[in-house]
Amino acid sequence: MLRKLKTVSLKTKILTLLISLILAVIILLSGIYIMFEKKQTEEDIGNLALQVAKTVSFMPSVKAAFENKDQIQLLQSIADSIKMQVEANYIVIKNADSVIYAHPDLLSIGKKQRESNYRALIFGQYYNAKTDSSFGTALTGNAPIFGADGNIIGIVLVGYLYEDIYAKIYRKIRSISAVSIVVLLIGIIGGIMLTNNIRKDTLGLEPFEIANLYRQRSAILHSIKEGIIAIDENGLITMINQPAIQMLGCNKSYLYESIEKVFPNTLLKNFLNPCENEEIYLHNRLVIMNREVVKESGKVIGVVASFRDKTDVKKMVETISEVRQYLEDLRAQTHEYANKLYVLSGLMQLGKFAEAVDMIQAELKLCMKQNHLLFDRIEDSHVQAILLGKIAKASEKKIQFIIDQNSSLSPLPKHMDLSSLIAILGNIMDNAFEAVSENEEKKVVFFATDVGNDVIFEVADNGSGIMVEEKIFTKGFSTKLGERRGYGLAIVQDTVNRFGGCIEIQNDRTKGAILTVFLPKKGDCK
Repeated sequence: MLRKLKTVSLKTKILTLLISLILAVIILLSGIYIMFEKKQTEEDIGNLALQVAKTVSFMPSVKAAFENKDQIQLLQSIADSIKMQVEANYIVIKNADSVIYAHPDLLSIGKKQRESNYRALIFGQYYNAKTDSSFGTALTGNAPIFGADGNIIGIVLVGYLYEDIYAKIYRKIRSISAVSIVVLLIGIIGGIMLTNNIRKDTLGLEPFEIANLYRQRSAILHSIKEGIIAIDENGLITMINQPAIQMLGCNKSYLYESIEKVFPNTLLKNFLNPCENEEIYLHNRLVIMNREVVKESGKVIGVVASFRDKTDVKKMVETISEVRQYLEDLRAQTHEYANKLYVLSGLMQLGKFAEAVDMIQAELKLCMKQNHLLFDRIEDSHVQAILLGKIAKASEKKIQFIIDQNSSLSPLPKHMDLSSLIAILGNIMDNAFEAVSENEEKKVVFFATDVGNDVIFEVADNGSGIMVEEKIFTKGFSTKLGERRGYGLAIVQDTVNRFGGCIEIQNDRTKGAILTVFLPKKGDCK
């Protein structure tokens, strides 16, 4: 049964309900009208009959006919004349002994009629009564006739048949029925127009289909990881899913509030303009935004914006990139030592043992010096690992990489993780290596200290300095040729900003550049 009801269209349901309601109202109102009309008609005709009966009973000619027996015949003509004027079915005039003086049936004149008229004949009352006469059941008006001495000398009965009363009521019912049919037709036409308008508004979907779509939409919106916000043409948020609330740091749904109020000073102010894969910062989170404009009949009625959190993905990509760079540095270190071993092997095969020993001692002296600075002055294992790789890379590129003997670094706070240090130190030192790559004397100096409230890393080079200093942290900007450049220092700045630190640059185009990074020890990574 429920399945059958589900297959019935909304249009049919509304029309059926509307027609049923109209019919019910028509029947109810018609019944009430008929009841009141019947009562009112009977009351009006009863009043008319009684009034006519009174009028006849007070007529002097009628009283004179009763006093003068020769004028009795005049009563019939008087009764017939008045009956025609008031459209009564009959008027009967009788004396006090119920002998008929006037009657529509002339054969009844002079006869005594056995009817209970004691209220008029005995008590002298004027009243209406329902009477079963030879003409049929009638509503009568009964009035006594008083003689000159005040005694009751007769009675007047004015009758209206119920058959005619009901016929009059039926004629009124027919007119009401015609009006009801017109109302019903208007209701049906209005119902059809209403259902067509509703189907247009619901895109022809049935209620159960809309309910299914709503449930599916809710499930989809809350199951996907992307944040989704729907905005109307006035900039009010009409829908926001839970991932968007969490992603954008909202503390409530913000339904039907202005997008500018929720996310002020963002690119969302141009919310009615479509975009694709646009990177913006919202509540300290880097998100990729797509906006799709919703139109109806060529008019913009809103926009749907979707957000993907790029922060975690960006961190992962940067970590992978820096780890790859770290591995490349270790590969360079391995390659450099392999070359030295090949040289040692060659010297020993040629019998030049003294030169081989001198080379080993020179390398040992260099390693001891580096190890003293690297392992005695730099106590953080992550920084040690990064520096070892860069030492090997610098050796491979024939760059003099010096660790300042005044460096002093204790184990770093836990929030300064390896991937972040790789992102900062790796990119700074790689930029310095590239800056001196064209020099005859290639020199890069590294300094680190944690004296005070900040951890300080400093890298100096003897290159040609920074050409466009104000743009070096701009993503994609690079003074060097080639693709996929201009991202290293941008990553450095993003990472330093997450730690709440800062970067200082001392630039000299004849002596090179010094880049200093300050990282608060008690800062929390944002």
